[in-house]
Amino acid sequence: MELLDLNNAAAVAEYEAFNQNCPKGHFSQSVGWGKLKKEWKFAGIISRDAEGKINGIMSVLIRKMPMLPTSVLYAPRGPVCDVHDKAVLKTLLDGAKELAKQHKAYALKMDTDVKSDDLEYLGIMKDLGCKLPKDTKNFEGIQPRYVFRLYLEGRSDEEILMTFTQSHRRKVRLATRRGVTVKVADASALHDFYTIMLETGIRDNFVIRTEEYFRRLMECLGDAARLYMAYNAEGEAIAGTLAIGYGNKVWYLYGASSNSHRDLMPNYLLQYSMIQWAVERGADVYDFRGVSGDLSEDNPLYGLYRFKKDFNGEFTEFCGELNLVFDSTMMFLAEKGQKAYRKLNHVLFKLKNKK
Repeated sequence: MELLDLNNAAAVAEYEAFNQNCPKGHFSQSVGWGKLKKEWKFAGIISRDAEGKINGIMSVLIRKMPMLPTSVLYAPRGPVCDVHDKAVLKTLLDGAKELAKQHKAYALKMDTDVKSDDLEYLGIMKDLGCKLPKDTKNFEGIQPRYVFRLYLEGRSDEEILMTFTQSHRRKVRLATRRGVTVKVADASALHDFYTIMLETGIRDNFVIRTEEYFRRLMECLGDAARLYMAYNAEGEAIAGTLAIGYGNKVWYLYGASSNSHRDLMPNYLLQYSMIQWAVERGADVYDFRGVSGDLSEDNPLYGLYRFKKDFNGEFTEFCGELNLVFDSTMMFLAEKGQKAYRKLNHVLFKLKNKK
């Protein structure tokens, strides 16, 4: 197998160029994303054609499991290649098998940027020994299985605005009339963003990343990461988002809003500002990221679905999390432990931030 030499600037540039130019390229398959995940080791697996040109990559994060003699390999939104080229996929998976031997890994996890109805891809991966994903509806996997994607199709931001529902168009314009301004901020605004993010996590009952994590994200992804902050007429920070522009896509990665001033509709103007950036970059896709696949109105996550839906994107179901299993016993033990840890972490977050 060929592994990316992180000390070779030309090799890293070649790797990144392939990722950015491939239709299945993704920011979480970038070297910068690997640097962000400091609790994981990073390895980049490369496949080449007969002429020596890269025809596939797979960035793999490697993590030792606590209290167990095993590790897990994870390729976020990987592999990146022609997902119907079985030979390339086999080369990349063979590389992962070698990594698994080196790190005593129990499995390789993948959640490729492939829609759930791509039966050809799923059939190839099954033939190559992968365990196909279970049917899930909410946020059970590492990456969201259900997202909204807005296909920009060369339209102007004004043309895209006119495709939003009437209610969403009105709220975008209302935010401006009520004095909301949106600015692309630098790292000096991260503390304000984190403060609002903490407020959001407590309100909506989810665990958030640390302020240091967001700081490192901006450092590791450089110009690909943008922090957008919304301010009221008095200059008070009332909402913020983090967006990633990479290859032919822009992703809405994190969002936060204050409990006060929600009547000013800053979240709508923030989304439109990020879409404008996507148009400016010449991106093909603006990705709103995760929603629930349970579309019943009594689902607590239904409000998030409706907020993203009315920007008139396409409701998209990805194929989900595939596993190439090397040790089923260790996988059982490790995943039971991880599930318990996540529950404990959630309880501790609520206790720490209980008012």
